[in-house]
Parts: sequence; structure tokens; C-alpha cells
Amino acid sequence: MKIYNTLTRQKEDLIPLKAGEFGIYACGPTVYNYIHIGNARPICVFDVLRRYLEYRGYKVNFVQNFTDIDDKIINRSNEEGVDFKALTEKYIAEYRTDAHGLGVRDATVHPKATENIGEIIDIISALVEKGYAYEVQGDVYFSTKKFDEYGKLSHQPLEDLEDGARINIGELKRDAVDFALWKAAKPGEPYWESPWGKGRPGWHIECSAMSRKYIGKTLDIHCGGQDLIFPHHENEIAQSECCNGVTFSRYWMHNGFITVDGEKMAKSKGNFFTVRDVAEKFGYEPIRYLMISCQYRSPINYSYDSLEQCKASLTRLYTCRDALDFAAKNAADGALTDEIKTTIDKHVADFCAAMDDDLNTADAIACLFELVRDINKDVLTDAPVKGAVAYAIEKFDELTGVLGLLYNRKKEADLDDEVNALIEARTEARKNKNWAEADRIRDRLKAMGIILEDTPQGVKWKKA
Repeated sequence: MKIYNTLTRQKEDLIPLKAGEFGIYACGPTVYNYIHIGNARPICVFDVLRRYLEYRGYKVNFVQNFTDIDDKIINRSNEEGVDFKALTEKYIAEYRTDAHGLGVRDATVHPKATENIGEIIDIISALVEKGYAYEVQGDVYFSTKKFDEYGKLSHQPLEDLEDGARINIGELKRDAVDFALWKAAKPGEPYWESPWGKGRPGWHIECSAMSRKYIGKTLDIHCGGQDLIFPHHENEIAQSECCNGVTFSRYWMHNGFITVDGEKMAKSKGNFFTVRDVAEKFGYEPIRYLMISCQYRSPINYSYDSLEQCKASLTRLYTCRDALDFAAKNAADGALTDEIKTTIDKHVADFCAAMDDDLNTADAIACLFELVRDINKDVLTDAPVKGAVAYAIEKFDELTGVLGLLYNRKKEADLDDEVNALIEARTEARKNKNWAEADRIRDRLKAMGIILEDTPQGVKWKKA
């Protein structure tokens, strides 16, 4: 497999540091609000990357953090008059509802910044001791000019970065291009004890600490949106490599931006959409389909028309899969022929070739629909045979599984068991007056297309 490495600006063979295993770190959300459709793209794209590597036989340690302390969180908690922990726990639960709705699997681990303060302090202390960082009145800053390779990810010389840098009000750093590792606590803010006094971590340092703890000093792949290349990922490289003395990440993958009807998404333009709002109108799966319908580095234009097209494409896939199920029940005995096996295998090989070419999901989806065409023509005949139907189902499910599609297709018995288990969990949460958990479960069921009705006799449910 080849991937485009942002660091080298070229496609490279993807080779793990340890044979048979990949350690991948993906920057997660800052949990102070619902995720928007721009957030949906990286979590869907890199979920597919993980699925494909596992499909090819690799073990994947996939780490995605939650930023649960920063200025936005503090400001939001003050606005709502709630403790910052209550706020972040609420939106972590809301994130999980949306991520599961999008068919995104939980990471191997989802570390939180506030649960890794010790590791963060250890790295900052090492940077201070080595002369790469300095303390001023309880703040600690990274001295950017001490790292000769600063700018190597964004491919911007330090001189250009200096031109656009500035020192904000309240900052005590020596140089405009320096960045905060630790911030002294202001009155009323959450804080932790540190060698520099009461304070909290800066944004960039948390990812260096958590990636080192859960993967190691050198990652195989670090991924995220293009907007994170500078300054976030650039700063991660600087602080990690100066602290650890080794390469921070061997490969860097960044997904392209999303526009809305051709314009950049912004609240001021009135074209800002949360995943939750869009899912209420279109469902979650069309959003996932849209996010992977283009090669991940290309921009995507979001519109109602594009989502309607995604729904139509999904309908075609579901129709084929349902037809295979019907054929499996009614097919006559018969073996898979070499001709049909060769045809199906070619589509699988073409699919893998597309994915091996820098995770080209657009071409992979095209291969999937070519498989559908030939299944309809050669397998779903007037007299289908069991051998051909079974093989078609096996390969169809493999490819849709890699893309994370058709996850709403479940056997009725499985659906009954899952829904009933969730209803029981919600009932228990309500009994314990854990309203946030009860609401989260209700929203998850809604994302599955299940509508609940609370009655005096108990909870009833039906499909939407």
C-alpha cells in the first residue's frame, strides 16, 4: 500500500515499524459542542483506513483523544453555569452517539487530556531541562527557534511563520512564534498542581503525551484534517522530537476540507451544520457515504443534492444485498463455477488496488458497484445456485465491511436483542435519575431508526 505523506509531499510505501502492526494516532474532538459535518470526515476516513489495514491482516492500535480542557470548554461551561467535567462528559456521550450513528468503531483507546496530566507534566519538565522550553510567571512556552526543523511538516520556513505570528494580550512568551505548553491558572479556572504552580496544559502538548503513552515515542501514522497541519501538528513534532530524540511519526495523513454549496462552512454564513441536525433529516449512513465518496485528500462539497445521491447509491447496495439473502433461501443446489469466481475475484482485486493507492475510496466504491452489476447479471439469475450466491455474499460483505457501509442491515432477531438491551439500559438510567445517559441511549436508538414511546405499561418501540 502507498499513502501520500504530508511530511515528504509524495506517495510512499506504507511499512509498519513493527512487522504486522500499526500504531495510529488520530486527533479527536474538543468536547464542548456537537460535532459538525467537517468533523465527520476525518473520523469516517480514518475509520476506513483502520478497517482496511485490519482486512489486510494487520493488527491496529488506533488511538483517538478527547480534548476535555481548553479555553472553549472553560468559556462554554461558564456560559452554561455548569462544571467543565459535566460539560465534557455530556459532549463525549453526544460524540459517541454521532460516531456510532456514522458506523465509526470506537478507538482502541480514547484517552482524555485531564486523565494524563502527569504524562503531560513529565514531557514539559524534560523540555525545560533540555533548554527547549522556559517558564514565565507560571506559563511555560516552547522556544520554537531552538528546533532547527520547525516548519518541516507545513513546508514553511521559520521566517515566513514569524511574519504572521503575534503575541496576544496576556501572553508572556519571548518570541511571537513560541507556543504554550502550560498555562498558569486564572481566577475561577480549573487547574492542576505542577512544578510551575497551578495551571493547565496547552492544546498541543496533550497529543504528544497521550500518543507516547498509548503507542510509543514513534508513531506509524498520525492523521487528522488539513487544518491541523499548522500549528497543531507542527508543534507536536517540535515538542515530541526535542523531548524524545527520535522521529515522532513516520507518516502523516491529512484529509481535505468540506465546503457547503461551494463555500467554506462558517456560522457567520449560516451554512454551519451539525452531524446530528443532518442525520435527523437524512440519516447517518448517507453522511458516511458522502465522506468517503471522494479520495480523502480531495475537497468535498456538501449539499442536500449530494446527500440525496448518496441515499440513492446506498439503496442500490441494500437492494443487491437483500436480493442475495432472498436467493440464498431459494437457490438450487449447485457449485460455484470458475467463471463466476474469476469475475468476482477480479472486482475484489481491483477494489484492493484502489485502496492500496493512497486509500482511494472513490475508485474502491466504483469497483463495488461493478461487483453489484455482475452479481445482478451472473449470480441473481432466474435459477441461482447456492455456491455462487454464498461466494457473492462473502465478498460483497467483505468490501462493504471495509468501507463501513450497510451497517444498518441486521437480522431481525439481532435487532430485537440489541434494542431490548438498550431499552433496559435506558430504563435503569432513568431509575437512577441519570438523565444524560438515558437521553444518549434514546438518541442512539433514534440513529438506528428506532422510535421509543414511554407508556404506563412500559416502553414500546417501532421502526421509524
